[in-house]
This record gives sequence, structure tokens and C-alpha cells, in this order.
Amino acid sequence: MIDVIPFEKLGRFRNEWLNAHYHFSFADYYDPSRMGFGPLRVWNDDEIRAGTGFDPHPHRDMEIITYVRQGAISHRDNLGNEGRTEAGDVQVMSAGTGIVHAEYNLEDTETRLFQIWVLPDRTGLPPRWAAARFPKADRAGQLVPLASGEAGVEALPIHQDATLYGATLLTGDDLSHPLRPDRLAYVVVAEGALTVNGAAMQARDGALLRDETEIALTADADSELLLFDLPAGAA
Repeated sequence: MIDVIPFEKLGRFRNEWLNAHYHFSFADYYDPSRMGFGPLRVWNDDEIRAGTGFDPHPHRDMEIITYVRQGAISHRDNLGNEGRTEAGDVQVMSAGTGIVHAEYNLEDTETRLFQIWVLPDRTGLPPRWAAARFPKADRAGQLVPLASGEAGVEALPIHQDATLYGATLLTGDDLSHPLRPDRLAYVVVAEGALTVNGAAMQARDGALLRDETEIALTADADSELLLFDLPAGAA
């Protein structure tokens, strides 16, 4: 089963510095049919104006993945971590027992990113932060793990039996990903257009997949995508 969520049907929030679209219920946007997907709780599509950002605020017991699509985001937290993550790259933060962080766009142009929250497989863990570069050329025609808690998968670490993959495809390229019976997948088109298991997807659409044995991806335009392989039993 595949259920496509078009970009124009996402939840919305806008103020003078942030233009956000919510794939799932978040903040003042509430849709009882979109409360999450397995352990995936948040997938926000954020556009942050230059010279602005999220002031220091706390989190607890959540795995937070940031995928930068355009520009860069600068991180600072109360553990002493600081870093700047550029377009195409990823940072992860395990909030654990508690962390206070700020995320700013210190660039001269708008930053666009996906903010992804996943429930951890256990609570009360020590907080941590990490970032890594993922050149798009290395993802050409293949799914590359970006963040994972699955055994044996090399990626930025998260505390959940899940893997976030990224890929870039040229028009006409095909790609497939096996999905075990106990797994779910969430696919988002960062750029371009895809056909996913026979369903058409446009830029910034999302798709929930369950009860599928394989995810078949065809690029209808030059495309960039993210695929999150998730445990079905987690809640």
C-alpha cells in the first residue's frame, strides 16, 4: 500500500522568518490521521530567512535529523558542540536525558532543510550531536545510508532500528529497495519527480508505504530523494 501526501496538503506555518510545511501533526497543526508513522513523528520542510533561526530551546528523548537542502545551518548546544552543516549534508542530535540547542541560518541567503524527528528505541540516554558530509555525487543512482541505528549500517548514529537513505537519480533512472514484512518506509522527493510503486510524486511530496515487499523508484525528472526504512512495530 502506498499513500502519497502532496506538498500542497501539508500543514503550514509562516511568520516573518520561517516558512514551514508539516508532513505530520506538529505545534498548532493537528490532523488525527497524521500523527506519525511507526517511530517517525516529525518531518518538517523548513525555509529559514537569512540571519534568523531557532533560538535556544530544549528537547528530551528524541532523535532529531537535519537534512540541509539549500544554504547551511549553524548549530550550537549546551554540551559545547558547534557546527555548520551545508546543503546535501546531515546532522543528528540525540536529545536523550535533555539538551538545549539553537539552529541559525548565518548565511546571506535562505536556508531550506528537512527536520526529521524519530522516537528512540529507549529513553534516558546521554545526549549527543554529530554531523557528516554526504556528497551528492556519491549518491548518484544508489541509496546511501545517511543516519541509522541498524546493526552493521555505516551512517550517522541514531537510537532506533531505522535507516534514512539518500539518492540522486537522472531522468529515466530506476532504483529499488527491498522492504521486509515487518518494515515501513517513508519517501520524500527533495527535488524533481518520481514514480514510486506506480504512484506519481512531485517535489516535496511524501509517501507512506506499508505491506510492500519492494520499493520501485523511477525518476521522471532529475531527482533527489530521501527514503526512511522504519520498524513497523515501533510506536
